[in-house]
Amino acid sequence: MDFSNLKVIYINCTLKKSPQESHTASLINVSKAIMTKENVQIDELRLIDHQVASGVYPDMTEYGWDTDEWPKISKRILDADILIIGTPIWLGEKSSEAQKLIERLYALSGQTNDKGQYIYYGKVGGCIITGNEDGIKHCAMGILYSLQHIGYSIPPQADCGWIGKVGPGPSYGDKEWKGEKLDNPVGFNSDFTNRNTTFMTYNLLHLALMLKNNNGYPNYGNSRQNWDDGERWGFENPEYR
Repeated sequence: MDFSNLKVIYINCTLKKSPQESHTASLINVSKAIMTKENVQIDELRLIDHQVASGVYPDMTEYGWDTDEWPKISKRILDADILIIGTPIWLGEKSSEAQKLIERLYALSGQTNDKGQYIYYGKVGGCIITGNEDGIKHCAMGILYSLQHIGYSIPPQADCGWIGKVGPGPSYGDKEWKGEKLDNPVGFNSDFTNRNTTFMTYNLLHLALMLKNNNGYPNYGNSRQNWDDGERWGFENPEYR
């Protein structure tokens, strides 16, 4: 398989600004290592390191905000074939930064590509989740639903994650806890996490490659431009009602 013409962007929605250690980044690195092995172009950022305004419009400086780096970030996202959202779990939910990201992605969902389809058609999405309590599937459910709703394609098993025991404890990648050195970095020997991370990464690559090689989806029956131009595929016919 040749994935060298694909580009992925990882957006880490940790609540920790760089250069603080991010456990989510540690698991992202496992997926990145596979992408590197397959010669995929990689882009990465921590959303919290950037001044991204809250809101659901492409540029919030037009709606009262003094600064908004989202227009620059959104160009990087649209330049990628694959988007992978990484987030920790807090109170059983994805982070507030992940929610902000989804809302800003939604701000572009009404734009269209050169075939008249919504702008994210032909792009692929997945998610990586870490935490110390239950919630991987719950967080993935919300993230992946949101991505497909705005136009991203979701392959089989498009999420992966790691969680520790309920309550305080070491997190993914920790080498020590409460001043005591651990025998192995936490989570690195989890076959379940390693398998799911590998399958997720390759499923994203396979679907992205298929879509790119076929110039995305055909625009027959799913073009907003054609719909607005009156080509409604016979929908005025009573048999459709």
